[in-house]
Amino acid sequence: MAYPAPGFHPTRRVREHLAPHVVVVFGATGDLAQRKLLPALTRLTLSDLAPDLQIVGTSLEDYDDESFRAFAWKAVNEFAAHKPTDEEWATFVDKLHYVPQSAGPGALAHTVAAAEQQLGNDVQRLHYLSVPPKAALAVIKTLRAADLVERSRVVMEKPFGSDLESAVMLNAHLAFRFANGLFEPIWNRTFIDHIQIDVPETLGLDHRVEFYESTGAYRDMVVTHLMQVLAFVAIEPPTALEPRAISEEKNKVFRSLLPINPADVVRGQYAGYRDEEGVSAHSDTETFVALKCAIDNWRWAGVPFYLRTGKRMAEAQRIISIAFRQAPKSMFPAGSGVGSAGPDHLTFDLADASRLSLSFYGKRPGPGMRLDKLSMQFATRETDEVGDVLEAYERLLLDTLRGDHTLFNTAEGIEDLWERSEALLEDPPPVKPYAPGSWGPNAIHQLVAPDAWRLPFERAWRERK
Repeated sequence: MAYPAPGFHPTRRVREHLAPHVVVVFGATGDLAQRKLLPALTRLTLSDLAPDLQIVGTSLEDYDDESFRAFAWKAVNEFAAHKPTDEEWATFVDKLHYVPQSAGPGALAHTVAAAEQQLGNDVQRLHYLSVPPKAALAVIKTLRAADLVERSRVVMEKPFGSDLESAVMLNAHLAFRFANGLFEPIWNRTFIDHIQIDVPETLGLDHRVEFYESTGAYRDMVVTHLMQVLAFVAIEPPTALEPRAISEEKNKVFRSLLPINPADVVRGQYAGYRDEEGVSAHSDTETFVALKCAIDNWRWAGVPFYLRTGKRMAEAQRIISIAFRQAPKSMFPAGSGVGSAGPDHLTFDLADASRLSLSFYGKRPGPGMRLDKLSMQFATRETDEVGDVLEAYERLLLDTLRGDHTLFNTAEGIEDLWERSEALLEDPPPVKPYAPGSWGPNAIHQLVAPDAWRLPFERAWRERK
């Protein structure tokens, strides 16, 4: 993704009136905080998009403010796409504070109160729980003990719970097609053959062994990420472009989702996983999962949805691929090329490049009837507003500060998904080995037959010259 030069502040937009916030990050020294949260909070604080912020980190490490600021400086310089200048960092660093978890709820309450005093009146609180599911309840109890529940929102990092029961206990994002008349009329089982949602990762565990051993790819990515993408692809038009209406349509999709059949699931584990420090020599934890699921409603009955994600795979991608039905009979002669490259596809690249492509067959110039697969492509970097594009966690945090839960999971939706996952969680198929740098176990091809996986692409995305 292209970013403007250092010192950029997106000032074309008028900053909306938002109350100042104290953001409390639980798990502030973890991998997610290093890679995503601290870089995102830095850019938002330095922009004209977010309200005035003070940030309080808390975690197991026995840091003070200065050592936490040094930790944050290293994280931002290593992982941020938009690195702050020295002058920008100087204006941001004093907004960072730290309380070790061992100091207790009283110390946390004191630090938050001091941060609120620097912000003035009408201060709101945002608590971000970048912690494993089993630690979530303990954090909630800490918030209560520190009297930090009032005037607050709580964001729990995925996965939310580990099954239906834990999600219920813990409870005690609009789609491209609606704005385009070209696509909405054909967005159904009559014209669409199948849909793929593919989020492979090249990263491994990244010091998250304890978390991953108790979670696995299905709980970590499918329930709380890929299924949410599925819902946005499949939802009916909401009554209004507002969070509650959109969430209700997403929940209808989850209610229509058929229970996940373990026979339609391939679980994998990359070679060498059991040699990782902290992993059991007999671990059955999946680092890869691919599955076929179905939505039992009028729009999508009979259309398979294929989902795939995993660690240590060939490429890091975030792809939605819509395969259109082919004509029942072709008038083109054998050898013309029609059908040789599969069906026509509408492809969304949800990575930071934000691209889409529509593929179709077109006649090759010259004599004879020979057709090739062509495509029309668009990328957000080709617009004048490329500098305003936010990374995923920048958008997430900004939406949270605004109180916009369009892209967030609801309690009802999460519970429905865990309920439809019960058979798989109770009796999962054994993990199959796959080589690091591959696309997963060989069994994934039988899973989608007679269809084929869209990744890897035979043709690369065109790069802007």
